[in-house]
Amino acid sequence: MRPRIYVAYTGGTIGMTATEHGFAPEPGWLRGPIEALIEASRDEPPHVEFDEFDPIIDSSNATPRTWSRIASALWDRRDDFDGFVVLHGTDTMAYTASALSFLLPGFGKPVVITGSQVPMSVEGSDGQQNLIRALGVAGGDAIHEVSLLFGSKLLRGNRATKVDAAGFDAFDSPSFPPLGRLNPSIRYDTRIAPPAPQGPRLLRCGLAHVAAVRLFPGFEARVIESLCRPPLEGLVIEAYGAGNGPSSDAAFLGAIEAATAAGIVVVVVTQCLRGSVAPGAYASGSAMILAGAVPGFDMTSEAALTKLAVLLGEGIPSSTVAEMMQADLAGELTHLG
Repeated sequence: MRPRIYVAYTGGTIGMTATEHGFAPEPGWLRGPIEALIEASRDEPPHVEFDEFDPIIDSSNATPRTWSRIASALWDRRDDFDGFVVLHGTDTMAYTASALSFLLPGFGKPVVITGSQVPMSVEGSDGQQNLIRALGVAGGDAIHEVSLLFGSKLLRGNRATKVDAAGFDAFDSPSFPPLGRLNPSIRYDTRIAPPAPQGPRLLRCGLAHVAAVRLFPGFEARVIESLCRPPLEGLVIEAYGAGNGPSSDAAFLGAIEAATAAGIVVVVVTQCLRGSVAPGAYASGSAMILAGAVPGFDMTSEAALTKLAVLLGEGIPSSTVAEMMQADLAGELTHLG
């Protein structure tokens, strides 16, 4: 029996055409190439329902409302389809992939996010290959979680980050192995345990006001102070190395302490591509934790930010959210040791 797959085109390079101002999404254009691609398949094609969002957007214009809209579209069709493909722009694809893993806990069916670096309207586009491979994953029975497929890798959605602005292997998950590799057919890594099973839900809550900031030499406490004003509810700090920061800067630590005392959840992740925040490994890292921040271990910045937005948006008390940020809810983090 042919699998039924829902394909949602939200926007992005894959469906762009040339304009006088550069490439831009063109409403209605992508349906034709997708139908032709499926009909030309050598294998028995899946049954595909194509849905184009209105309006379609460049992903640099995506907002948390975009994540919620996509999650609702998938949830409303969960019982009618075997798998789901979301076509999305690459600039914020990792944020959307992470957000969907938290907005759709226990979804139980494959959700594959993909796109392209070159529009399908241009010869040599990577869009055709990414789409065909995404349909294969969505129509299969190996993956039952939110994933991101791009180039030669299938990645857990909340472990992915964009590492190349132009290359066809634009995404990686440096701290977590790929779910599968495509060379050219897909080979799944069956050793990777899926997220813990739970009943499917859609979190329909609003998303909280959160922000992220990257430490740098000379970072001033007033940056934290200016950010941590209403309506902010959560802050991700991209720290050095294993979670280190300016431990001798009393004003900096005081700003973190004041923020957490006011109920703002402060999460520390590493700005390194690989590795993890290691509480207690260095005094410079322990200082922020002692000031009230919590470690995000090896979460990507994208996963930490979206997880924080979803949990706080549920109306969960900040003290409980601080604890949940340190727990593995959807395969997004690994504890040390």
